[in-house]
Amino acid sequence: MSNEPAPLSGPDLRTTGCGAADLADGATVLGHADGEPIVLARSGDEVFAVAAACTHYSGPLAEGLVVGDTIRCPLHHACFSLRTGAALRAPALNPVACWDVERRNGRWYVSGKRPDRDPLAPVGATSERRSSPQAVVIIGAGAAGSAAAEMLRREGFTGPITIVDGESDSPYDRPNLSKDFLAGTAQEEWMPLRPPNFYEEHKIDIIRARAASIDAARAEVVLEGGQRLPYGALLLAPGAEPVRLDLPGHDRPHVFTLRSWADSRAIIAAAAGKHRAVVIGASFIGLEVAGSLRQRDLEVRVVAPESAPLERVLGPQLGAYIRALHEQHGVEFHLQAKPVRIDAGAVVLDNGASLPADLVVIGVGVRPRTELAAGAGLTVDRGISVSEYLETSVPGIYAAGDIARWPDPHTGTRMRVEHWVVAQRQGQTAARNILGQRERFDAVPYFWSQHYDVAVRYSGHAEQWDRIDVTGIPGKGAASVAYRAKGKTLAVASVDADHANLQAEAALERGDESALSRLVRPGA
Repeated sequence: MSNEPAPLSGPDLRTTGCGAADLADGATVLGHADGEPIVLARSGDEVFAVAAACTHYSGPLAEGLVVGDTIRCPLHHACFSLRTGAALRAPALNPVACWDVERRNGRWYVSGKRPDRDPLAPVGATSERRSSPQAVVIIGAGAAGSAAAEMLRREGFTGPITIVDGESDSPYDRPNLSKDFLAGTAQEEWMPLRPPNFYEEHKIDIIRARAASIDAARAEVVLEGGQRLPYGALLLAPGAEPVRLDLPGHDRPHVFTLRSWADSRAIIAAAAGKHRAVVIGASFIGLEVAGSLRQRDLEVRVVAPESAPLERVLGPQLGAYIRALHEQHGVEFHLQAKPVRIDAGAVVLDNGASLPADLVVIGVGVRPRTELAAGAGLTVDRGISVSEYLETSVPGIYAAGDIARWPDPHTGTRMRVEHWVVAQRQGQTAARNILGQRERFDAVPYFWSQHYDVAVRYSGHAEQWDRIDVTGIPGKGAASVAYRAKGKTLAVASVDADHANLQAEAALERGDESALSRLVRPGA
């Protein structure tokens, strides 16, 4: 997304300042100085000043949440240090600017702006390490792999870092593939995570090849061409691949899946001049694709075996709202139905219906790419099993992202989720642990899904629940849904209630059921 500068609003914090009584503990004030939007934030007796826009998608930090000496973005829950501006947690990768703050005559003023920092420059003293491998190899340049490489440099690692990835244009903003980019509202130049030469400048080598195997005994990754890459530590982050239905006609040229930037470009090219599309699967990706194709003025029909889209994940209330939203935009649903074949101009269903289709997109889920791990003798169980430190059953080999199945301290279960933000944060934690820091991965999972101008924000993880509580009415103002089991809140989904979802994330981290009950009252 574009990082357009935010408009100036509020007081001039250099000349007028902010009254000390107007800034309560944990509160923020939006202002500006020297033509730049600035947020004042108070934590205890300290007041900080940072740039007003999140460096991820320019989210309004003044509407965010202050937690200790950090501030969290309301859009996608990036977290920044108020002291240094450092991006502490993904999805933001770049720091925000900081200003010095001083108090005069009962008012807070900003003074000098601090120098801009290289996003990979270590902030202060790096943590003491128990180990520092001679070289790190990362398989996969997606969310987890690229975030890990950057964090290794941010933590002061100076040894060789090699990323192995078969795509020609990774790393890029994968969530946008089914959202704004596919809809035609995000430009090509917004998609790369970093500008040209960024990785070369920071001595991160990306090899455009595929890994064939892992020789764990010799600590080497073997590429398809036979080249061997020795490693001191290895991170597996190859992600997942789309499920492809074994149907007659699944390999026709107008049938697509969506996982890569190349896939999204191919769908866009195929949609040009077309009129009718069928999306198979009412998953988040499937419905985002449906919405994006509607924005390109195609007729769209969605086929799925469920009785209601997304009900298994979001429950009946939000599922019904998302369905109605898509129907309001012209999407036609064919539920409790399955495709039996794909013809040149139609998708034929098991109920005998024939849906006209110039374009077909299959979005029925993904499978983790665990073949390399299994071949190397790592423990695989519906993903790669890792410890709380994201280390696999083989010492020195870590896993992160869509493939990792980790012990979650919040639910007491092992889980594997396919969320962009989770993958990035796991990559960052894995990097620190490669350097011996022994940091447990305990982040609360977070994802967002975009449907036209409506965003669903979801903190936590609930595969099953015994009750759903709702505050507000989705589509008629702020609404949040809590998913609970045995009296414990597992997750909270929100629509038009961004700050409430931030509060839910923080409360889930603390295990604060009282706060969660105030956000979404049991029995509501």
